[in-house]
Amino acid sequence: MIKNWITAFLFVPVLHSCAIAQQDRVQLKYADLVTEETTRAHLTLLASPEFEGRGTGQKGGEKTAHYLAEQFRSYGLTAPVNGDYFQPVNLTRVSYQAEKFVVNGKPYQNGKDFFVQGDNKQTIYHADDIVFVGYGIQDKVHNDLANIDIRDKVVLVINEGEPKDANGNSIVTGTKKMSEWASSRFKRVQELLKHNPKMILATGDYVDENMARFGKRLTSGRFSLDDGNAAVSGTSQAPVVNISSKAANELLEKQQTSLEQQKNNPSTFTIPAKVDAEMGITKEKFSDPNVLGLLEGSDLKDEIVVVVGHYDHDGILPDGTFFPGADDNGSGTVGVIELARAFAKAKEDGKGPRRSLLFIGLAAEEKGLLGSKFYVENPIFPLENTVACINMDMIGRIDDKHLNGNHNYIHAIGLDKLSSELKQITEAANQTYTQMELDYMYDDPSDPLRLYYRSDHYNFAEKGVPSAFFFSGLHPHYHTPEDTVDKIDFPMMVKRAKLIFHVAWEIANRDKRLPVDSNKQ
Repeated sequence: MIKNWITAFLFVPVLHSCAIAQQDRVQLKYADLVTEETTRAHLTLLASPEFEGRGTGQKGGEKTAHYLAEQFRSYGLTAPVNGDYFQPVNLTRVSYQAEKFVVNGKPYQNGKDFFVQGDNKQTIYHADDIVFVGYGIQDKVHNDLANIDIRDKVVLVINEGEPKDANGNSIVTGTKKMSEWASSRFKRVQELLKHNPKMILATGDYVDENMARFGKRLTSGRFSLDDGNAAVSGTSQAPVVNISSKAANELLEKQQTSLEQQKNNPSTFTIPAKVDAEMGITKEKFSDPNVLGLLEGSDLKDEIVVVVGHYDHDGILPDGTFFPGADDNGSGTVGVIELARAFAKAKEDGKGPRRSLLFIGLAAEEKGLLGSKFYVENPIFPLENTVACINMDMIGRIDDKHLNGNHNYIHAIGLDKLSSELKQITEAANQTYTQMELDYMYDDPSDPLRLYYRSDHYNFAEKGVPSAFFFSGLHPHYHTPEDTVDKIDFPMMVKRAKLIFHVAWEIANRDKRLPVDSNKQ
């Protein structure tokens, strides 16, 4: 019995080898051009300090765009944007600038001691005192603003939680269940703003947590596609300045109290403290390019298969901290580069694809999928001729779900949202060539992360282009300075890239274009 089991086991690789032998050996030859050595060389460079985190509107992002163009040129890809590899993406950045924020003669720094939520125009603020309003709750059971006028005042509020009685019950609900004041910082602030204060100073543990995690990135502003309007819009509504616990305690000390004391036994009082500030929104126009390289097909060259990955990441901060973004999305960028090289070599050897392949390094994904949005609104090739979009966004790590289990996997997202055959092609290619677990967990409509809607393929899908998102998953170093090359699993990154190569090969060479025969979005 044992002997027979061993014989059967040994026979499996033989059968698999025969199955592979029946496939196009040419296809395997060019997939194998994607290697650990070549991917490591590209990624080590792109995630190095030399590229400064590839930030949007920063020198590192510009350098990355030129690096991509150089690779496409060296592979012989056509420059499809009027003879150029660059499609400028016109952007605006609206950021909140605090020119000055001084309390009692002590200057505080935006992005270090506080961050601001507001859309007011540049305004100068002066005040001789600050009104502390406890939790800022306005309820018939408990009202921190009873008999207090905060109009045109600077207000300090604990912007999280709510007071409890000696038994640990909410003083609003009278039970262990907390009220909506505790669950919604937004509600608390919005109700305070109705009283027209001059400025709200909001504090709580959330400020310290956000400052520790995001720091200066909290001041980077909001990015959008340029609508041609140069005017700086803005309101006169009071800004909400989220101050650290340390800064809040420095104020409360003047009344011989602290945040901890006030959390347990809140009261309202005036703090003698001068405020001198100048802050408001600014608007900056600039452009970062999408980088495009075209490999022209043969008999079906007017039909386009788009292979994309965004090259931008979080860049470098004023203090020199940079975010390598090795996985996000250095890995996907290298995937685009490697597939471009492999397909270009196939064409050079007379084995090129029937459909044209358009390789794109997309700009400003981290700022709201802006590079892909710009492309689909200004396509270089008609979208009606674009048969598929294949997106690589983070393909280099082992995620939390699989860390202590199967590492031989890839998350495949959105394959059957528009075309049933895209999923069939992927599963067939995986079964034949790579034999990974195809994890579809993020296709669950109830998944809270909604990742299908959060990467560049989605802008193509919205236009009716069948789209696939390949992803290795989230990990603790996501969007931190610790997303470094040494943590990349290069054997798995290469294996995932090879699967994507085989999927692209099949779509580019099959007789019929992918049908759009479903709508599960």
